[in-house]
Amino acid sequence: MVALPGVDPAWSSYVDVPSASAADNPGTVNSWHYLDNGPQLSAAGTAVRGTLLCVHGNPTWSYLWRTLLAQGVLEGWRVIAVDQLDMGFSRRTRTFRRLADRVTDLEDFAAALHLDGPLVTVGHDWGGVVSLGYAHRNRANLAGVILTNTAIHQEPTKPIPSLLRLALLPGVHRIGTQTTSAFLDVTHALARPKLRSEVRAAFRAPYRTRADRAGIANFVSDIPATPSHPSYAALTDIAEGIRTLDVPSLMVWGPRDPIFTDTYLEDLTRRLPSADVHRFEDAGHLLQEDADVAGTIFRWLGERFPTGSRKASTAASAPPAAPPPTFLWHQLRERSAGPEQDSLAVAEMGRDSIRRSMSWRELADDVDAVAAGLTRFGVGSGSRVSLMVPPGVDLTVLIYACLRIGAVIVVADAGLGTKGLSRAVKGSVPDVVVGIERALLAARLFGWPGRRISVGTLSAGKRALHVESSLETLRTTPPGPVGDQNPDPDADAAILFTSGSTGPAKGVVYTHRQLSGMRDTVGGTFGLGPGGALVAGFAPFALLGPALGAASVTPDMEVTASKTLTARALADAAEAIDATAVFAAPAALRNIVATRDGLTASGKLALGRVTTVLSAGAPVPALLLQQVQELLPVASLSTPYGMTEALPVSTIDLEGILAAEADAEAEATADAAGATPGVVRGAGNGVCVGRAVQGARLAVSALSDDGVPHGTPTTEPGITGEILVDAPHVKSRYHRLWRTEEMSSRTAPWHRTGDVGHFDEAGRLWVEGRLGHIITTPGAVRTPVGIEQALEKLDAVRLAAVVGVGPAGTQAVVAVVEPLPAPGRNRRRTRKPVLADAGLAERARSAARMAGVDLAAILTVPALPVDIRHNAKIDRAEVAKWAGGVLAGGSSRTP
Repeated sequence: MVALPGVDPAWSSYVDVPSASAADNPGTVNSWHYLDNGPQLSAAGTAVRGTLLCVHGNPTWSYLWRTLLAQGVLEGWRVIAVDQLDMGFSRRTRTFRRLADRVTDLEDFAAALHLDGPLVTVGHDWGGVVSLGYAHRNRANLAGVILTNTAIHQEPTKPIPSLLRLALLPGVHRIGTQTTSAFLDVTHALARPKLRSEVRAAFRAPYRTRADRAGIANFVSDIPATPSHPSYAALTDIAEGIRTLDVPSLMVWGPRDPIFTDTYLEDLTRRLPSADVHRFEDAGHLLQEDADVAGTIFRWLGERFPTGSRKASTAASAPPAAPPPTFLWHQLRERSAGPEQDSLAVAEMGRDSIRRSMSWRELADDVDAVAAGLTRFGVGSGSRVSLMVPPGVDLTVLIYACLRIGAVIVVADAGLGTKGLSRAVKGSVPDVVVGIERALLAARLFGWPGRRISVGTLSAGKRALHVESSLETLRTTPPGPVGDQNPDPDADAAILFTSGSTGPAKGVVYTHRQLSGMRDTVGGTFGLGPGGALVAGFAPFALLGPALGAASVTPDMEVTASKTLTARALADAAEAIDATAVFAAPAALRNIVATRDGLTASGKLALGRVTTVLSAGAPVPALLLQQVQELLPVASLSTPYGMTEALPVSTIDLEGILAAEADAEAEATADAAGATPGVVRGAGNGVCVGRAVQGARLAVSALSDDGVPHGTPTTEPGITGEILVDAPHVKSRYHRLWRTEEMSSRTAPWHRTGDVGHFDEAGRLWVEGRLGHIITTPGAVRTPVGIEQALEKLDAVRLAAVVGVGPAGTQAVVAVVEPLPAPGRNRRRTRKPVLADAGLAERARSAARMAGVDLAAILTVPALPVDIRHNAKIDRAEVAKWAGGVLAGGSSRTP
C-alpha cells in the first residue's frame, strides 16, 4: 500500500484467512488487508485496554478509521480496521457475496487474528450491519458496540433512500457503480466540508479500475430493499437478534446524511434502547471526516471502560428513591373540582378583548377529551409529540393532555427559523406532529417524520398535507380511556429546544419530576400559586399557569417575537383577568415602555394592580426596569437568570440591582483612591443576577490561564469561572447529544452552564459572558460583558459586542458597536459597517481602559445580530468572525 495522509505505513498488514463462507469453494483462502496499531502499542510497552474491530461500508475502506488508529495508540486501545473482501486492498474474490457471507467473512477474519476480547465492534454504513451481525453471533467476548450512520431495518411499506433507488436502476446500476467512478464520487461529495484532494485520492486508491470496483457494484445489488430480496432474511435476523444485546452501545450520527437519516437512527435506538447517542448536527454521511468521531468514541470508552478494567463499568448505585412529585396537572384537577371550577383558567386575547377562554372545569374536561382522543390515535407512554401550535388555549390543552398519558412533548418554537426548526423536529423524530396549517405545510415540504394532526381550519386539503386527524376530531370522538394518569415520575416528559443563540438548538430532556420541580421553584421563589392571575408574554412561562393553579392569559402578540408586545396589549390582557403577575422578555419590556403613550385610563389602572413582574432571557438594565416601574408602580420587578436547561437558577429585583450597581461603583472609586474599608469587593464586571432561587445551589469552576474551567466548585468571591448549578429542576440530559451531556455533567451533581461569572463578597452572582466568548489575550483572560457595559454607557452607543480576533492566547480585543441613529432615521439604514470615527473611538477606548482593557479596534455596524427568541442575545461568534475578516481586508458586509 502506498503512503497515504494520516496513515502510519506500519499499520498496514495482510493475513491469509481460510474461508467458511458459502460464497467460496471449500478450501478457499482469502487475503485480507487491514490496518492495525497493535504492533505500535507492543513496541511502546503499552498495556492494551481492549480491541476495536472497525468495519467500513460501501464504497469506503479501512482508511475511514485512520483517526481511531492514531488516537488508539494514545489511549491504549488496539484498533483493527479491516478491508472487507472485494473492497479496499483485500482480495477480489470474483464471487457475489451477500450479507450472510460478509458476516461469516468477518468471523473468519477475527478467528484468524485470535481476537479474544474484550472486543468492541465499530461499524459504518454497510459495515454497521456486518459488525452487528458479528456482535449478534459472537457474544462471549463482546464488550461493546459502536455504530455510525447505518441502518438495520427497512420498513417494507417505505421506499429506500432516493440515491440508493437511483443506483439500483437497471440502466444506472452497473455504469454508475462499476464502469465509472460515479458512486465513489457522489459518496465523497457528501463530506462536509469538502474532502482535501489528497484525502479524496486516498479513498479512491483501491478502486482505480473497473475490476477494482466490482465489490462496490455487488454491495449495492445486495441492498435488501424489499422482503423478497435474498438478503432480507439475514438482515431481519440481525435486526431482531440485537434486541437482546446487553453490552454498552454508542451511536454517533451525522444527521445531514441523505441516505441514513434520523429515521434509521430512531429504529436503532428502539432496538438498543439503552444506547448512548451523539448527533453531530453539521455532519453528514462521512461523519468521520466531518466531526471529531474518534475523540467522542474514546471519551465514551474511557467512561464505559475505566483504566485498569477489562469490563464495562456498571452504573453507580441509585440514590434512595425520592417521593413522587405532585404532577403538573394536580392543580388543574383540584381547581376543576372545587368552588373555583367555573372561574377563568386560561384565555387568549384578540385585538381588544378576550378571544377565547376556558374555566377550570372546561379546561379539565377538554384535557381529558383530548387525552382520550390521542390514546385512540395511538399516542401513549413514551410517544414523542411535536407541538407546532402558538401559545394559547389549544397549546395548553395539548400539553396537559400529552403529559397525562405519558407522552413526551417536543417544543421548538418558530424563533429558530425554518432551518433551525426543521433540524430540531427531524432530530427529535416525533411519532406525531400536531400543528397549525403553516407548520403542517413545513412538515410536508421538509419531510418531517411523524403522523399529522391539524389544529384550526385548513385551506389546503388534508390529503395534500398528509393529515390523519384534527384537534376537533380528538375532542369530539366517543369517550374512551384516558390512559396512564400517573406516569413514572422519572420518565421523560418533555424535550424543550434551546434558542440556538450559541450554536445549533439543543433538545433538553425533562422528566415529570423535573418539570414539577420547575413549577415548585417558580411558585415558591416568586409567590405564585392558586388564586393568582398572570399575563404570559414570554413563551417559556406561557403554560405554567395551570400548573401553578393560577389563571393565565396570552396577550395579543407574536409570542415568539417578544418585541411585538405593546403597552396597550399588556394592559388589555391584565385588565381582562385582573392580573397579579406579568412574565415578559426584556425586548417586550422595551417595547412596552416605547408604546406607553397608547395606554388607556382603565389600562393604567389594570397595570397598577399587578404585584409581580418577571423578565428573563437576557440582562435587563436598571434604567429600563425603572421605566417599567413607572407603569406598574406597586409591582416587584425581578429578573430571574437561567437557561433552557434550568429555569430559573437565580433572581434579583430592581432594588437589588441598584444596590449591586452602587457597590460596583463604590469599589471602582475605592480602587482609584486606594483600598477603602467597608467596600463590597467583587461587585461589577458583569451583570448581577442575584442569589440562588429556592432549592438551587450555585458555584463556579475557576478558569485556567488559557481560559479552560478546571477548578473545583467554589463560591469564593472574586474568582471568575464557569457557572455551575445544582437544583431539582435541572434537565435530565440533552437529547441525543451524549458528548455534550458528558461535558456538561462531568462535575456531578453540578450542571456546567457554559456561562462565565463570579461571586462578590455579598454572595451575589455576576455573569461575565459565555465560555465560548472569552478572549485570551497575551497573559490574561478577558470576559466581554463588563467591557460591553462600559461601552453601552456612552451616549452614542446603543449596543456593543466585545470579541477576540486572532489565534487563541494572542487575541486582540475588538469592540463592535451599534450606534444610536440620528433622530428620525431608521437605524438599519443609518450607516454601513465602518471603523468608528475618531471621537467615538477615543471615548470607547477610554471607557474600556476604565474596565481594564485596551481595545485594538472599534468598528460600527447598523445592527448587531441577535437571537430571534429573546431579541437580545448577541451572536458574538459571528461578530468575531466578521470583525476578523474586516480587519484583514475582507468584506465589510454587516454580520
